[in-house]
Amino acid sequence: MDTSRIPGFYNMTVQERLEVLSRLHGLQDEDIENLIIDSSLDVGTADKMIENVIGTFELPLGLGLNFLINGKEYVIPMAIEEASVVASASHIAKIVRNAGGFTTESTERVMIGQIQVVGCSDFILAKEEILQNKSVLLEAANNAYPSIVSRGGGAEDLDVRILNEGSDSVYSQMLIIHLYINTCDAMGANMINTMVESIAPLVEEITKGKVYLRILSNYADRCLAKARCVISPELLQTGDFSGEEVRDGVIHAYQFAASDPYRAVTHNKGIMNGIDPIVIATGNDWRAVEAGAHAYAARNGQYSSMTNWFKDENGNLVGELELPMSVGTVGGATRVHPLAKFSLDLLGVKSAKELAEVIVAVGLAQNLGALKALATDGIQKGHMALHSRSVAIAAGATGEMIDIIAQELIKEKQIRVGKAKELVEQYKK
Repeated sequence: MDTSRIPGFYNMTVQERLEVLSRLHGLQDEDIENLIIDSSLDVGTADKMIENVIGTFELPLGLGLNFLINGKEYVIPMAIEEASVVASASHIAKIVRNAGGFTTESTERVMIGQIQVVGCSDFILAKEEILQNKSVLLEAANNAYPSIVSRGGGAEDLDVRILNEGSDSVYSQMLIIHLYINTCDAMGANMINTMVESIAPLVEEITKGKVYLRILSNYADRCLAKARCVISPELLQTGDFSGEEVRDGVIHAYQFAASDPYRAVTHNKGIMNGIDPIVIATGNDWRAVEAGAHAYAARNGQYSSMTNWFKDENGNLVGELELPMSVGTVGGATRVHPLAKFSLDLLGVKSAKELAEVIVAVGLAQNLGALKALATDGIQKGHMALHSRSVAIAAGATGEMIDIIAQELIKEKQIRVGKAKELVEQYKK
């Protein structure tokens, strides 16, 4: 039976972890080979993915455990180099699991293609003409990509805006058409671009203007995913801190980020620490997700917290995270990169909507992990304990020496490469 609860997983060797995964999640020999060889992405395949290839670049691939989302167990593949992220997400997931798990929801998978029209003699009239010809334009867009229509998607609607109408500069006056496209389980960049490019000549004919840009927008605010958790205070008790103290500390920390962009940037970076590793592991475009998420955080005119934390009428800590989530389970690198395919299979998601919901749940967990640490012992205690191993490796430690040097660095409270090199030399004598 699949489960995301694997006690002691972090204490196992890599081989032992693979054996557990094989037993619980049915790993095939090919999966294991791809996970442990120097590079699962062969150079020949990589050379076809981008230009000027000279090799491949690996990241650690870890598993976020304990996740219960909408009553379903998830083991979360996370590709990231930063210490403590996977541990923090798994720790919070265990707390939330005991509170009933995360609940998630999402909108339909509607992405946006933009067409920029300039040089109209009458922008208001041009706008009216586009709206009057909406059905013609939608039909033309769908004719350019009939395969998505057959899968239940395609261009569904459009609207028009006039930008800088009163400007004295002809360069800033423009008509912007938004084409709304249901991309089903694809992120859909090529699909969107194909559709907007295909109808550009028709747009010029209707508006009597000239089309310049015709391209997707990564601000997918009609493709939203939302996660929520409700945690009773007793589950938050940490050391000498009562659950109520932790709860209030989390809310105070959130309010700081909600009110101050300087704090919000770091606060939100922590959220993306949970989100980006899954987007990367599944072969999706993490730059697009990042850009859309940060834009959404500024949608009310000031850059602010992506999350919302508050106390409900029963004294519980409630957390919410809603973000645009333009990810897919088909197309792009999701089925080209062997480990991206493996990650999607391990997650067991059945659609891009489900993948998006899992991703925001992990982002919410990662945010709570950071805020909980800040509100109690400070962020460095757990982070530096894990970081010490990286420092030991950077100083030349290998094998069993890594943990020995790391523990000594923590003991002496000097987690730096210079000190680690001294300890390595002492160990070798």
